[in-house]
Amino acid sequence: MAHSSIGRTLGLQSSKMGSTPICATMHPQYQKAIKLRLAGKSYGEIAKTLDVSKGSFSLWFKNLKLPKSAQKLLEEKMRIAREHGLFENNRRRTQAIKIENKKVRQIAANEVKPLSKYELLLIGAALYWAEGYNRQDKVPSPYISFGNSNPDMVVLFLRFLREVMQISEKKLRPIVQIHKNIKPESAINFWAKITSIPQKSFRVTHQASRASKGKRPYNSLPYGTFKLNVIGRQNFFKIKGWIDGLVRQT
Repeated sequence: MAHSSIGRTLGLQSSKMGSTPICATMHPQYQKAIKLRLAGKSYGEIAKTLDVSKGSFSLWFKNLKLPKSAQKLLEEKMRIAREHGLFENNRRRTQAIKIENKKVRQIAANEVKPLSKYELLLIGAALYWAEGYNRQDKVPSPYISFGNSNPDMVVLFLRFLREVMQISEKKLRPIVQIHKNIKPESAINFWAKITSIPQKSFRVTHQASRASKGKRPYNSLPYGTFKLNVIGRQNFFKIKGWIDGLVRQT
């Protein structure tokens, strides 16, 4: 079909068509491609619709003048594509950072070797310094009192008490502090399993700590906070002495 004939068929002005090689206009999908392009379709959309290689379009559309409506539509599609590309790059970067962070964490974890008794002593003293009830030395008969909601920290501190301080299980007084929405049985069962302390030894209170009162959502601690009191004035002052030793290192 001649160039002018195609232009008339599509209702196009010859100025819009430009000079397109005759071999291109003879392609069976050429006319449909022109219509789609003038409607604001992208190369990818046209190629998918007509099953034609996008390589052909550079020749077919080389001198095609698009109406403003089609230009605006294509510009918007390009903008969206750029934003999607930026989003995809950010997603890939975020994923790469997560993988890197995991690798760094694994390497660091492997650097920690089995703890010696002395290292466990230092860790236990530091944990009590940070998380223990240090104001006990203001009362006539102070005792060790430690509380936290992190199971791993609780287990490590108990290991310190049992292995370093040789605390008898009979001196352990576990308490679970919970919100009213938490079932006591569930909380006791959880902490008894974590600490290897018999359930019958536990006591439950519904009083939230002053530090967390009004700051945490009521469901943020599904098993409450574990608090452990240890009978023995001398044990308390022994830990305080180790803390004094750490202070001297500052």
